[in-house]
Amino acid sequence: GTNDDFRALTDAVHARGMKLYLDIVVNHTADVIAYRKCPMSSCPYRSHAEFPYQRRGGLGGEPINSGFLGDDAPHQTAENFARLTRPDYAYTPYVPPGAEHLKVPDWLNDPIYYHNRGNSTFSGESSTFGDFFGLDDLMTENPRVLEGFIDIYGAWIDEYGIDGCRIDTAKHVNPEFWQAFVPAMLARAKARGIPNFHIFGEAHSESPDAGPLAIHTRVDRLPAVLDFGFAAAVRATVASSQGTEVLTRLFEGDALYEGGTGAARQLPTFISNHDDGRFAYFVRAARPGISDEEVLRRVLLAHAMLLTLRGVPVVYYGDEQGLSGRGGDQDARQDMFASRVASYNSERRLGAGGTTAHSSFNPEHPLYRAIAALAALRRRESALRRGAQRVRADAAAPGLFAVSRLDPEGARELLIAFNTSTTPVSAQVSVEAASGRFASLVGACEPAASAPGSYHVSVPPLDYIVCASGTGR
Repeated sequence: GTNDDFRALTDAVHARGMKLYLDIVVNHTADVIAYRKCPMSSCPYRSHAEFPYQRRGGLGGEPINSGFLGDDAPHQTAENFARLTRPDYAYTPYVPPGAEHLKVPDWLNDPIYYHNRGNSTFSGESSTFGDFFGLDDLMTENPRVLEGFIDIYGAWIDEYGIDGCRIDTAKHVNPEFWQAFVPAMLARAKARGIPNFHIFGEAHSESPDAGPLAIHTRVDRLPAVLDFGFAAAVRATVASSQGTEVLTRLFEGDALYEGGTGAARQLPTFISNHDDGRFAYFVRAARPGISDEEVLRRVLLAHAMLLTLRGVPVVYYGDEQGLSGRGGDQDARQDMFASRVASYNSERRLGAGGTTAHSSFNPEHPLYRAIAALAALRRRESALRRGAQRVRADAAAPGLFAVSRLDPEGARELLIAFNTSTTPVSAQVSVEAASGRFASLVGACEPAASAPGSYHVSVPPLDYIVCASGTGR
């Protein structure tokens, strides 16, 4: 499309009261740069210690880049990087004929602005300095690269009024870049008159622990990160068979984020995405031979957690239409319009039958209706959007998990109880002592507390209830 097409899109989005986010990347570009004496995209990583910037092609090579002090934080100045004139300290990079001006803006075509150290192993220094699956890894320590990306993405704010950014592969960029880039983007948005401009980073993790994610809000100073820990915890407890105490441990880690538990409520949460795969796929992978009916119930339960627990829920397109997939990446990127891709069309849709050979825009789909109902509940109840969360019950095995969401604007408590097991659960759980009378918002709720601070819940298998006490929205 054209710039005018994008402007029309942003205008149409804003006219509907919606927000438009860009998925941006600064870690790498397309794989254009090649290395001499090395096959395309199969070049082992070459470290700083074995291949320093000041020698050509290794320790025994000729001296180059005289006076360059390295790329550590104290040396990330224009004066120092002006001394980095040769990019052939590890490999000898070159741009193939015909590709000299392939990237836009043109400064991105110069190998001097890339690390040129070969493929990342995703461990040690290579996680920051290596090529991401062969893609050209930018030298984000160089002030020229920082300034260039502030100009590039600032222009999208200035010209189109975008509302926020998801930062791809944020964990593979040096912290100093984000410490400068994020404030620059927020200042640009403020000058443009865009309220609540939102930036969050992708820092892939397969652990339900908060530490690997929280560090990026403290060291990198990212305002928020995608909550991979949430996804891991829900997959462990709902798709697989771990106890609900995994969820408790996840939320205990909220204090680790910069800004504490309040900041954790701003984390984008998800259970499916385009890289890892769809939640239904994880259910089937963890439970071979499971019935479609049980897969559907577990997918519904996982979405109930997504829409009611702390965080800003991100629903992956097509999950509401029962798309399942057979894995991650392209296996999780099915078409919603009538598809011509045979591998997609061989999969049956969950909940409504049929395949992607036919349109997947069905507002009567049971998952669509359930997610829409949860979204409507979230809109009505400010406790679900902004309220503090207190864990009330968990278990070492599949079973009960209960939390309270406390309305920040009034004396209202929402008690949400989930059952991750295939048998009914009943228990007394703690509530606020002032919460005496309860009304059912979802499922069957007792009308009153058993005693001050104690409430009885009964939850059917693979189901949940939402019980409200007090007033306020």
